[in-house]
Amino acid sequence: MTVRLRPEIAAVPPYQQGRPAPQGGFKLSSNENPFPPLRAVVEAVQAEAERVNRYPRPGAPELKAALADEFGVDTDRVLIGDGSATLIQQLIHAVAGPGDEVIYAWRSFDAYPLFVRTGGATPIEVPVDAEHKHDLDAMADAITERTRAVIVCSPNNPTGTIVDKDALDAFIARVPADVLIMLDEAYIEFVREPTVDGIALQRQHDNLVVLRTFSKAHGLAGLRVGYAIGHPAILRAADLTGVPLSQTALASSAAIAALENVGETFARIDVLADQRDALWQRLVDAGVPVPKPYGNFFWIPSKPGQEEQVHDILEANRIVAKVFADGTRVSVGEPAADEHILAAAIAIQAIQ
Repeated sequence: MTVRLRPEIAAVPPYQQGRPAPQGGFKLSSNENPFPPLRAVVEAVQAEAERVNRYPRPGAPELKAALADEFGVDTDRVLIGDGSATLIQQLIHAVAGPGDEVIYAWRSFDAYPLFVRTGGATPIEVPVDAEHKHDLDAMADAITERTRAVIVCSPNNPTGTIVDKDALDAFIARVPADVLIMLDEAYIEFVREPTVDGIALQRQHDNLVVLRTFSKAHGLAGLRVGYAIGHPAILRAADLTGVPLSQTALASSAAIAALENVGETFARIDVLADQRDALWQRLVDAGVPVPKPYGNFFWIPSKPGQEEQVHDILEANRIVAKVFADGTRVSVGEPAADEHILAAAIAIQAIQ
């Protein structure tokens, strides 16, 4: 091929989506909500399907208004996107380019380096600490004159840990006012302990943007809808880097229905959280060093070079999970999968 590609694009490995499960197995690789969509969501999508010959209204104004009302913010502080991940990419591309740096914890969401590199910027990966948590002091120490953005993921995907409020306050105080801070809260609804109130925090800091999604807790992964809350000027810049009319009316209608029936959703979240906590205790009691999970997934540590062994163990236990060089992320799924998760985790621990 003679077409010249940007070298940073040609060098970027593709994002690896969670694989589907084999017949009779459990797909626990994508952190999906195992419950089916709410009936109200299905009805909203069916009604909107009769109008798909028309373009959606730009910016999903009805959903934007619903979210502004839900969180007590002005509508110009809300931006709708195709999932929170897309909005993170748009924000990075709005502030960072060649010669700039973007800081995030590692390991964290494996799409972050993809987003940074496709914008031409340089990723700066700061290792998580021994407890698989963000080392916010080290992240602050990594800030230079070239830093244009930092990303904090809480609960952290894939390790499941959360950031401490006092530590985050101290971190924000060390970040220059002209550096964008993204607080990725894609799994915040699963947290059942006091934690950072990102929505309140963004009112106090103009350089802080909070990212959330309907894909996980609300079970709309197949429709791709998320939102950002932050300063209007930052959101306008991010909006310019996105594709016009990319937020579908189907997704917006489904998200509005989910908000209107949020009580049903949180009842389901309670069920998943109870299941998560009970299984985590069983894992700990079995001697598996799984950090306390706050999302809808577990992190099972392992050593580099063991990926094939881990894959074999998971396959033997009819589980598809997301395997990394230093651990495996396993989603909370159908209750019938729990015994398989426990058996696989014990087997993985045995090869350490």
